[in-house]
Amino acid sequence: MTEATRHTPGTPCWVSLMVHGLEATQDFYGALFGWEFSPGPEQLGPYVRALIDGKEVAGIGRIPTSRQLPIAWTPYLATDDADVTAETIRSCGGTVGVGPLDAGPAGRMAIATDPSGAVFGIWQTASHGGTAVYGTHGTPVWNELVTTETSFVGKFYEAVFGYEVEAVVSADFDCLTLHLAGRPVAAVHGVGQALPRRGSHWMTHFEVEDTELAARQVVELGGQVLQPPRDGSSGRLATVADPEGAVFTIVRTASR
Repeated sequence: MTEATRHTPGTPCWVSLMVHGLEATQDFYGALFGWEFSPGPEQLGPYVRALIDGKEVAGIGRIPTSRQLPIAWTPYLATDDADVTAETIRSCGGTVGVGPLDAGPAGRMAIATDPSGAVFGIWQTASHGGTAVYGTHGTPVWNELVTTETSFVGKFYEAVFGYEVEAVVSADFDCLTLHLAGRPVAAVHGVGQALPRRGSHWMTHFEVEDTELAARQVVELGGQVLQPPRDGSSGRLATVADPEGAVFTIVRTASR
């Protein structure tokens, strides 16, 4: 288990899910990942923070009746100034749908959409630094943008966050890795016509101790397995959905 330190701007620092049934969703993820929950800021409605050993891992909120928000895990990218980053997003062809606004004393945030239609957040830390622990069962381990092709949207993220972009050179595989200070922090994966009906989207990967066991638990808890356990470059992984349809990846990393 590794505790997080300050996040370099552009680093995925938090993941959050907005749903209709907050209590039922807590039950699902509590059973799957062993999360406990504590109250969080409620600027967008009722919201809780998921905890492992008392340390914050992720957030889950209830969708306000006045808003149309996707039921999807959303990564938040760190920024030193949410207002400046929001303006940069707009000037680079993205849109800002929510904020920037203060989340109580925790920090300042906004929810944006990139030019491909994928939703992501930005987070300016105050008292809440984001995900506080990594490397154990139930913690986010990776974020990947799934889209039609990488070149156009990759330039957007490079311009907004200053990523160093490394392309995977292959005739059959369209993928970019986004680096900060030489360290990979996220990826962009182009899938062409195989893009799911929900369109371009960010996918969060959560660490598990046993991929097959976790996939069975997802089904037992009312979710679905969309892609069964398989070997990938990062380890043994499966693509699953919770009972409200939020899609995520579970992975037992190669380091385990």
